[in-house]
Amino acid sequence: MRRTATTAVALTACAVLSAVAAAPAQAAGVDTALTTKTPYRPQQSPRDYQRPPAGYSPVFTENASRHGSRALSDGEDGDLLLALWRQAQAEGALTPAGRRLGPDVQALLDANARVGYGQLTGRGKREIRDTAVRMERRLPGLFDGIAASGGAERIDVVSSGQQRATDSGAAFTGGLVAAEPGLAPAVGATRTDTGLLYFHKAPANKDYRDYVDHDPRLAATLTAIRGQERTHRVSRRVLERLFGRPFVDRVAAGAYRGLGVTDEVAAAEALYSLWSITPSLADEGDWHFGRYLGADDAAWFGYLDDAEEFYSKGPGFAGDDITYRMAGVLLDDFFAKAEAKRAGTSDLGAELRFTHAEEIIPLAALMQLPDSTRQADPAKPYTYADNPWRGATVAPMGANIQWDLFRKDDKFLVRMVYNERQTAFKPGCRPVSEGSYFYDLNELERCFGRTTAQPAG
Repeated sequence: MRRTATTAVALTACAVLSAVAAAPAQAAGVDTALTTKTPYRPQQSPRDYQRPPAGYSPVFTENASRHGSRALSDGEDGDLLLALWRQAQAEGALTPAGRRLGPDVQALLDANARVGYGQLTGRGKREIRDTAVRMERRLPGLFDGIAASGGAERIDVVSSGQQRATDSGAAFTGGLVAAEPGLAPAVGATRTDTGLLYFHKAPANKDYRDYVDHDPRLAATLTAIRGQERTHRVSRRVLERLFGRPFVDRVAAGAYRGLGVTDEVAAAEALYSLWSITPSLADEGDWHFGRYLGADDAAWFGYLDDAEEFYSKGPGFAGDDITYRMAGVLLDDFFAKAEAKRAGTSDLGAELRFTHAEEIIPLAALMQLPDSTRQADPAKPYTYADNPWRGATVAPMGANIQWDLFRKDDKFLVRMVYNERQTAFKPGCRPVSEGSYFYDLNELERCFGRTTAQPAG
């Protein structure tokens, strides 16, 4: 969560503050409060999927998957809390609950260091492996055919180059081979494509990074959202469970800036950051950070985190596509791989891509996936009350978008599953029949503006 400054943009922030002052903290359960750190769960049983139309058989599948659950990116928030905790201990300002905080934070930091900061946890590896097993079960005819080809049909594995994405690719293919050992000869060495799967850092997208780092409208909006009186009130409530009130008063006044703690909000946000990663580390320890952060308080900080993700990676401001148009390179690759299979120029049976929330979130917005598209009026910032966008559903750990390609003679149909729920393509794309989740590839090309082909059917 970004610690947004309140200096040059303060006047602009005041203009929108009243619009967000009543933003509700409560959303649908703890998973929403975890935002994009929500551990992965498939959203539908494959037993409930529609069957393909008569005569169609699977010939190809492809995905873009976020890495699985991971450790903390770094130890900054834990170190900040430990420094504050030691100061409170020295001043005799710890509450009974607060006395337990330091050892718990240290234990969590130790577990993260053992895993490796930013790396897959045991849960993360299992999430990805299990997703692969379900893919194989969803398309047994496809994978039986790949295995029977003896390596003539290939499974291509592509990573952003970040270790957690590469490790996710290894976990995924390990799951496939465990489910169907004959696939081993088909699995190629993982290759890296940063332009495709780490596009938010690509030189071509400098305008996007300038937006995130320097856009005054973005800074003003996030300052206003974070700077609400409710944020300060919730932060004080959290800290007063841990420290005596006079100590919290000094934190709020900035007395401990030398420790890196600017105010009570920064301290409470650091605690939220640790709380939110603990489900991802369920295999590495038995964590009890819920005793430091109540559900309602966590939900408020989840809203603040979602707001930042919404504006920096998601639909963003009305009339502006700076946050998601760069995902076109990934959508183009989905089409290119399916089109090559249709043309008979590809020997791939599967294209498996492993990436990050920074890519999945804009791709979901670009594709107009459910609850991923509603933008915010600049004068009326994002709230849970009037926008369905949630990081927990758009891009949890292990989030994935998959296209399955089916063939009958010279006709090709595509079915999409999003976090393993069969999902309709965007409005304006016509399925093969009303209520169907199958789309002619020609129709998708027309609908997404790739060709001038007429609608199929």
